[in-house]
Amino acid sequence: MRNFGMIFKEMVHHRVNAILSVLAVMATVAMCIALVITQEASYRETKRIMRDMGFNVRIIPKETDLGAFYLKGFSEHTFSEDAIHRLASQESISYNHLVATLQQQMRLGNMTVVVMGLSGELFPPGRKKPLMIYPIAPGTVHVGYEIARHLGIKKGDTIELAGEALTVAQSMPQSGSTDDIRIFGALPDMQRVLGMEGQINEIKAIDCLCLTPDEDPQAILRAELNRVIPEAQAFLLSDMAEARARQRQMVEKYMAFLIPLFFVLCGVVLAVLVTLNVRERQTEIGLLRALGYGSGTIGMLFLGKSIFVGLIGASLGYGFGTWLAVWVGPDIFQVTAKSIKATPELFGWSLLIAPIFAAVASFIPVMIAVTQDPAMTLRAE
Repeated sequence: MRNFGMIFKEMVHHRVNAILSVLAVMATVAMCIALVITQEASYRETKRIMRDMGFNVRIIPKETDLGAFYLKGFSEHTFSEDAIHRLASQESISYNHLVATLQQQMRLGNMTVVVMGLSGELFPPGRKKPLMIYPIAPGTVHVGYEIARHLGIKKGDTIELAGEALTVAQSMPQSGSTDDIRIFGALPDMQRVLGMEGQINEIKAIDCLCLTPDEDPQAILRAELNRVIPEAQAFLLSDMAEARARQRQMVEKYMAFLIPLFFVLCGVVLAVLVTLNVRERQTEIGLLRALGYGSGTIGMLFLGKSIFVGLIGASLGYGFGTWLAVWVGPDIFQVTAKSIKATPELFGWSLLIAPIFAAVASFIPVMIAVTQDPAMTLRAE
């Protein structure tokens, strides 16, 4: 209790140094708390943006001629719709967001269009994610921009495909891709229209691989596919997959760099402030040593002050850092803004780590000061 009183009086007497020390710890804790709270939002935002680039794995019948596939954009061959359910039932695969499609060309009015049936998204067990595409209601279709413009089709109209009447639920905006000449419908509807019940000609997916540069994602995905769907072949849109991986790794490395940087800067500032405080109190230290106080006792007074500074800085820093993350975070990470919220367990970690860190940063200058010969210190005065 006596030591606590001495620490408090010293902080009041040297208030500028004490305030600067508290501010240094507070700033470090605040930035670390803000980064940790927004870090998860950053990861999710990155994954969501990368995911919205589209599917990067295409699974097609093994007998498909890839030259013709690249020219047309879809396979002329089909395989059983059961394949996607076999794939989705696997717990240890590197695929997610599985969507079965069936595509074929047909005539509508005076133009050739591509009819595309889409299944709902399927997920491996325990890996349910937010939907990338929303299911098309049975009996309805979404019509591409060029088809709607050329044939004068509007939302609410009814079109007939191979004798089946379907309602236009949406006339899609111009995409600048082959989607502008596509008619999208629910998979069962398009299978009936094309007379291919139970058949699909592609499964679209996203890979779930987090690999090192020396690993081959294509080989891993194909090995898994051959085990589950031997009648199919898979290929990875490598540019898209590489962009996803690089972006994800960049965010992780950036966060791993920033937090230690803040700690180092805070440590340097605290060490400088403690050194200045020790120099100001050299005479006092010499007198205490002359009165019989040991180096350990005097050292504990300085380290006790650092611990006290760490506790105050941690409390203020947690509050400010949380406020900063909750206030600024949603404007930066708009897609995942709802995931940014106060994390009470970080308060306990702040109260534990900040005082220890402050004491460690102060240890060397304190030990140098308190081990000096008091006679030499007092003689200099």
